Amino acid sequence: MKTIFPKKECHIPKWYVVDAEGKTLGRLATEVSKLLRGKETSYYTPGVDQGNYVVILNAQKIEISGNKENDKLYYRHSQRPGSLKIRTFKQVKERIPSRILEKAVWGMLPKGKLGREYYRKLYIYRDNKINYVKGKDVSMIPDDKWIKVNV
Repeated sequence: MKTIFPKKECHIPKWYVVDAEGKTLGRLATEVSKLLRGKETSYYTPGVDQGNYVVILNAQKIEISGNKENDKLYYRHSQRPGSLKIRTFKQVKERIPSRILEKAVWGMLPKGKLGREYYRKLYIYRDNKINYVKGKDVSMIPDDKWIKVNV
């Protein structure tokens, strides 16, 4: 019997909607990275893009345990001398809450061309409004277009 190797052209990606309200950061990021890579399918192959699209809502309501809100640090550097910026979790959550989830999921994806393709399929919104649907709630979108996930 010959081994079947799945092709990228044969895969039809699905759209998943995840509500981040009250979820723990790391646990949510692992589940989202699995959905992005397509690991829930029986024909998963590491070298082929068989991933799905994931939309995360309510990023500003993500939670972390312990005293990490003040202890966890995020670093940015523009490669210019003296330009290192250090922010706590609390500061980043107030300013750009979607960046927290972006960095967490990016760290769990493979590095390289395939990882960047997966990352482009991730959409994160700070609240329940999706910008390109003219400010409508997600509940206004027909259910047959989305798969709502309880992570």
